[in-house]
This record gives sequence, structure tokens and C-alpha cells, in this order.
Amino acid sequence: MSLTSNTPDDTPPVSEGSSLPRWVTVLFVAAFALVGYLLYASYAERQALTKSSQDANNKTQALAAEVDKTNARIADLKGQLDVTSQKLGLTEDELARARSLAQSIRTQQQKSDAALKQQIGEVQADTTTKFGQVATQINGTQTDLSATKADLEATKGKLQTTIGDLGVQSGLIATNHEEVEELKRLGERDIFEFSLTKSKKPEHVGPIQVELRKVDQKHYRYTLNVIADDKSIEKKDKTVGEPVQFYVRGARAPYEIVVFDLGKDEAKGYLSTPKSAQASPSTAPASPSTTPAAPPGN
Repeated sequence: MSLTSNTPDDTPPVSEGSSLPRWVTVLFVAAFALVGYLLYASYAERQALTKSSQDANNKTQALAAEVDKTNARIADLKGQLDVTSQKLGLTEDELARARSLAQSIRTQQQKSDAALKQQIGEVQADTTTKFGQVATQINGTQTDLSATKADLEATKGKLQTTIGDLGVQSGLIATNHEEVEELKRLGERDIFEFSLTKSKKPEHVGPIQVELRKVDQKHYRYTLNVIADDKSIEKKDKTVGEPVQFYVRGARAPYEIVVFDLGKDEAKGYLSTPKSAQASPSTAPASPSTTPAAPPGN
């Protein structure tokens, strides 16, 4: 009998293939990804270098083309310069004459400009001087006008007005020869100064005739006849300085006679008439018996 034992074997069973650890698998995947990235990066860099090289080649070609064009232009300009130089060489004498003529014209123009500026300066100076003279004359005239105006105003202040023998307000009254001249300067009425002597014959005073009939030197009174419009108007016992008024045909304002000084058989004064008055003086005095009636108030 065999001694073979049927007890089970305690030795563990041997596996046919052992499995890899997990970390090894992860490491392998990471390495593979890294290799892929490196390959991609290398490819991308190569592509960029290729593009850059291509751009550089294009720029180089473009620059070369520009250089060729520039060289061609330089060659053309050089050729034109040579031709121009040759042409100028043929006309140097003419150019020299042209330059000389241009310089001569320029010199003459400068002289003409200088002369013209001098003339303009002289005219301006003369104009300024004349303008100053005219301005001085104008100022002097204005001063004279102002003085004359002030003088006339002062004269008006000295001259007086009063009521005439017809009850009409008179104009300005003069009391001596100087004031009569002032009345003439005022020009408001026509003034005719007179010096009458006692006579039976009338004397012409302006557009009328006046006959001095009586003089009372002591009482400053006088009597006279006024002859106008073929009428004789008696003005009796009038006072020195009193406006003796009367109307003539066609005059809206009265004529006035003012006697300012009496002597022996003599009377000095003036006749005042409206401007440009035209009266028809009588050629002879009317006789007392045929003297027409005087207007009221005469």
C-alpha cells in the first residue's frame, strides 16, 4: 500500500500575470501627454520660423525691387544732368549776360523804390504840415467864431428893446454910433444911419425921405416928417431914444426911426427896416394942406 497522502498543499497558487500599479499607468499617460505637447510646440515654432523667414524674404525682395527702381531713377537723373550740363555749357555766355541784365534791372528797381519812398515821405511830411496848418486855421476860426458869438451875445445884452410910438414891440435899440454898428453886425434888420439938419427940404434915408422940422435940445424932443408911399407922416414931439414907428406898403413889420443924439438944429440916429424892404419914397414932400391922414397912432 502506498503511503500517498491526500492532504491539501499549503503552497499558495501562482498567478499567471501580475497587474501593474496605478501610479505607473498615470505616469505613463503624463509622459505621453508631455511628449505630445512637445511635439506640437516644436511644430508650431517651426511653422512660425517658416512664416517669419517667408516674410523676411518677401521684404527683402521688395527692398531689392525698390533699390532697383531707385538705381534706375538715379541713372535717369544722372543722364538728364549730363544732358542739362551739356546744354548749359553751350549757353554759359547767354546766362552770364542774362544774370548781368537781371542784376542791372534789380539795381535800377532798388533805386526807383528808394526814390519813390523818398517822394512818398516828402508828400506825407508836406501833407502833415498842411493838415496841421489847416487844423490850426480851423481852430483859430472856431475861436474867432466863438469870440464873435460871445461878443454878439454881450452886445444883445447891452442893447435894449422897448415899445414904439405905435405900441408895437421894437427890435434892439442902439443909443450911439458904436451900438448902431453892432446892430449892423447882428444883421437882423437893415440899418441906415443918418445925421439930419433942420431944413424944409427932405433928405433921403435908406428907402424913404425924412425932413427934420423942429429940435428941442433942452427937453430932448424933436419933430420930423416921414415921406414914404407918396405920403407925408408927421411925428411930433418925439423923445430921444424912442422908436418912431410907421408902416409902408408891403411890409409886415413897421419901420423904425431912432434918434439918439440932438444938437442945435441937428438930429443923429438911424432907420431900421425889415430885411430887404423895398419902399417907394416920394420924390417931393406933400403940402400940409394935402397931407393924407396919418394912420392911427402916428
